Amino acid sequence: SRVNRGMFYALPQSPQLFKQLLMIAGFDRYYQIVRCFRDEDLRSDRQPEFTQVDLEMAFVQENDVMAVFEEMMMHLFEEILGVQIPSPMVRLTYKEAMARFGTDRPDMRFDMELKELSSTAAESDFKVFKGAVETGGSVKAICVKGGARGYSRKALDELASEVQNAGAKGLAWIKINEDGEWQSSIAKFFSDDQKRSINKEMEAIDGDLILIVADQVKIVNEALCALRLKVAKQQDLLRSGEYAFAWITEFPLLEYDEEAKRFAAVHHPFTSPFEEDLDLLDEAPSSVRARAYDLVLNGAEIGGGSIRIHSTDIQEKVFQAMGISSREAKSKFGFLLDALKYGAPPHGGMALGFDRLVAIMVGAGSIREVIAFPKTTSAACLLSEAPSKVDSAQLRELGLQVDPDL
Repeated sequence: SRVNRGMFYALPQSPQLFKQLLMIAGFDRYYQIVRCFRDEDLRSDRQPEFTQVDLEMAFVQENDVMAVFEEMMMHLFEEILGVQIPSPMVRLTYKEAMARFGTDRPDMRFDMELKELSSTAAESDFKVFKGAVETGGSVKAICVKGGARGYSRKALDELASEVQNAGAKGLAWIKINEDGEWQSSIAKFFSDDQKRSINKEMEAIDGDLILIVADQVKIVNEALCALRLKVAKQQDLLRSGEYAFAWITEFPLLEYDEEAKRFAAVHHPFTSPFEEDLDLLDEAPSSVRARAYDLVLNGAEIGGGSIRIHSTDIQEKVFQAMGISSREAKSKFGFLLDALKYGAPPHGGMALGFDRLVAIMVGAGSIREVIAFPKTTSAACLLSEAPSKVDSAQLRELGLQVDPDL
């Protein structure tokens, strides 16, 4: 600040706390198209500055907020694209999405769901599968309908490289021939009953291809998620003009940060936990579910929100579970904690990524294509040549000194 030397402003990542304060102050409905700023790694669907459609409401539950956004999406797609979006939209819990698709952002335009084979695999004589299960891992697979003929050994090796890039050690495959027999290097490790069990679980018939990954649960999910999308592209299952929405609910409230050696909020620390999970904050923080919800479209998260904490006691308890001391909480969020003491209404909201939504609607490969004056992948503006160096006079005016060697 030029006026308050040695003091700093920060560009808002979102108006989260401000809109919560509005709810506490008695403004029970808030709606804004807002500019947000985030200094994060850039991908095709991220920019350091972006636009979001932001909403907050008092005296609501999850269904109330979700219904507003469902109606908004139905109206937008019908008015702009002439596309009717089915309602109600598909809803999956976080656990269900991870189990069936290996991701909390599933592309629902096609099937090819992940199936759990751990029980049968553990009974087989194949040591790789047995070892994965015995060490707490998982054996899961996808079925490529009609894929037995369409994939040569070279093509299967390329799929193996895909799962290895995702962290898996390798890929097992089974071709089911026209006579129903297995064609696979691992066929000899399975009894006829075990083969029939796997075929039934995978809903596989003659001519299908089964692709299997065995490893730790997280790696298996990530590898098969990547493989599922690669195969879908090869099979031309990601058709343009198709739009598949899904709500993902009941996310974990907290996850352990190995680097910081403490728990961190999955969404943000102001998300309300389920009331029946409150006792777990002390003994099993990673098991606490959040009253959070994300809206996913064609495999991309286009919006997210939650029911917020409206009790000082619960907010302080969440801070404690995150390793945030009372002193630190007071220093950083004292204004919110003080406001909650005046009696906050139950409230919740959601923010929609406007640029990301538009990019999907027009079929753009990147949100840079739908933003005026976008930044490059290195977060640079080619037009204004930002970021750029600041001259010494400006630094002196602000009371700043730059040390390029730090």
